[in-house]
Amino acid sequence: MSRSRPEPGDWSSAAELAELQRTRLPGVIAQALNSPFYAARYRDRTPPRTAEDFAGIEITTKQDLRGQYPFGMLAVERERLATYHESSGTAGEPTASYYTDEDWADLAERFARKWVGIEPSDTFLVRTPYGLVITGHLAQAAGRLRGATVVPGDARSLATPLSRMVRVLKSLDVTLTWCNPTEITMLAAAAKAAGLRPDRDFPALRAMFTAAEPLSEVRRRRLSEIWGGIPVVEEYGSTETGTIAGQCPEGRLHLWADRAVFEVYDPATGELSPTGRGQMVVTPLHREAMPLLRYNLADEVEVSNEACPCGWVLPTVTVLGRAGTEHRVGGATVTQQRLEELVFSLPLSYEVMFWRAMAHRDVLRLELEAPDAVREQAVKELGAALDRELGVPHRVTGLPPGTLVPERALTAQRDILKARYLFAEGEDWDKAVMYF
Repeated sequence: MSRSRPEPGDWSSAAELAELQRTRLPGVIAQALNSPFYAARYRDRTPPRTAEDFAGIEITTKQDLRGQYPFGMLAVERERLATYHESSGTAGEPTASYYTDEDWADLAERFARKWVGIEPSDTFLVRTPYGLVITGHLAQAAGRLRGATVVPGDARSLATPLSRMVRVLKSLDVTLTWCNPTEITMLAAAAKAAGLRPDRDFPALRAMFTAAEPLSEVRRRRLSEIWGGIPVVEEYGSTETGTIAGQCPEGRLHLWADRAVFEVYDPATGELSPTGRGQMVVTPLHREAMPLLRYNLADEVEVSNEACPCGWVLPTVTVLGRAGTEHRVGGATVTQQRLEELVFSLPLSYEVMFWRAMAHRDVLRLELEAPDAVREQAVKELGAALDRELGVPHRVTGLPPGTLVPERALTAQRDILKARYLFAEGEDWDKAVMYF
């Protein structure tokens, strides 16, 4: 499947990347015009054709994709499609995405660009959904591309509760995992509920791959500490685009600028620029089935060309979350990322893993779980940090472990996984036909 393209560290200059993009863009534009959506967009005007024309192309929005459901963005014959997917729909109605085998070669290679590597000797637990979203299938393809043994631990399947995944992690000597940051925390809590220590009882585990949530450096460092100091390796992407950025050994996210053109959109001015703060806009350079021209992911990001100690010349990106996720409390602005940084700056010994907050106009309510012995101190220190760093009126409440995440969620063994119709006397036949 591999096309043996260059790796992230192989590029020598930003000019070399720009020339690659300029060379690829005419073919990308031509392929996009094969889709009903882009063909209709330029029906009554001269369509773009060259790299120089790219600057005049208007943005493609999520609403455009929703309006073209299911196959209005299709640029190849249906017979050539390998897979069909839909986004999770967390920000509205889901969007459709589809890929050819050639598209999948590029998708798998991009996901496999992990600085810790994916090797044939690895046992790789994929702990994300395998449903219509792309995430589980993406990791599976990358794992197989690199020869690893893949364990499909679908995060939405009744067959794979947390308690079972803890057993699999230990008994199979899993070396790599793929899940979102919250799931990394849940697995740690489930391990503790099973009488195990995440930092000691999984010696084969050498790295955890993660995405799907904005992840502050403080939280990433805390997750690593909980699991004994192993790397927590982040990436960034979407169902519509696949992986578009990955973490370097220095811990910074680099945009795969040899696989896509990246721009930052300022909704206030309508301007697009290669760096700065705004919304992430992506034009994939290797996409057959569903070419996207200046697709706005609507994620708030900050992009920089500042040199990174790792030596990669690829631009860096900080993912700040969805636009419009800031909240005013009193006279200050509160974001999840800033609260996360303060919560996970508490000492590791306080064992704070789960928290929640609500932003009222006049007060920030925040609750966190902590063991009895340190709960009062954790509340005191977090309150002081909120005063010092944010200056917002607040009410911090400490809760016993198991309040926000019940122990049954960590230890339960799911019941029926297959339909059953015949029962013996005394058995519970209310479960007939049920799959859960």
